[in-house]
Amino acid sequence: MSDPPPEPVSDSEAQPDVPPWPAWTVPAAIILGLGLGTVATILVELVGAAGGSSLSHPSPAVSIAGDIVFDLSFVAAALYFAFLGRRASLANFGFRPAAPRRAVAAFVLAVIGYYAVTAMYGAIFRLHGQDKLPSELGVTHSTAALVGAAIFVCVVAPIAEELFFRGFVFGALRHLKITVAGRDLGVWLAAVLTGILFGLVHLSSAPIQYLIPLGFLGFVLCLVRWRTASLYPCIALHSANNALALGVNQLGWNAGEIIALIVGAWLIVAAITGPLAVRAPRLV
Repeated sequence: MSDPPPEPVSDSEAQPDVPPWPAWTVPAAIILGLGLGTVATILVELVGAAGGSSLSHPSPAVSIAGDIVFDLSFVAAALYFAFLGRRASLANFGFRPAAPRRAVAAFVLAVIGYYAVTAMYGAIFRLHGQDKLPSELGVTHSTAALVGAAIFVCVVAPIAEELFFRGFVFGALRHLKITVAGRDLGVWLAAVLTGILFGLVHLSSAPIQYLIPLGFLGFVLCLVRWRTASLYPCIALHSANNALALGVNQLGWNAGEIIALIVGAWLIVAAITGPLAVRAPRLV
């Protein structure tokens, strides 16, 4: 009597770093995140208006609060669809320890590659302008606004955006299969699509000529997530890049001040997200 055929192995079982939620959850989470974020932002602005802020030109505090709830709306959408009727964990998003050498190597290579390509792109197209978000958050208006904006730009946004894009979207899109010459290029397709979405989400805050570099950053961060099987190097790079942009382009800080901002942001990020990986095994 012959043995029964083996049961098919799912992607998440064959590749432990591929999460259990399918690709269709990406557009669903984007729609839900946009809806929740829009409603939450309007509510924040209405509360601010009741306290004296202008609806057409919100105060820095209202703008910062609105941006935070908007980002957290996408986090909520990602968590909802990730855990909807399936067994998932925060480790599936990448909240797991990374091998130190691999993480450092991926971080350094990503920095070199991203800034080299961005520098060439900037030289060719003569980029001008800067991110509108920090000025809208009032970084030059008061110390309180600067601190609030720095926390949002260098801590909250990197955590939320990496969880959504590299943790949720990239993971889901890795279920897509594309084979060329016998090689599965699904990871590269997922990285490209995630990078495009990451660039487009900054359409309202960055000049349009910067969307391609931002999309490339999103692509590079996906590769870091893939090679390290961890979200932490991605958050660290995202945070450092935002701190560098804020310190150089908006504040004109010197190297020591920018390094202090990066290290301070990393410490806060570690305090917030470090406990999420306590029970997660390291994959590589």
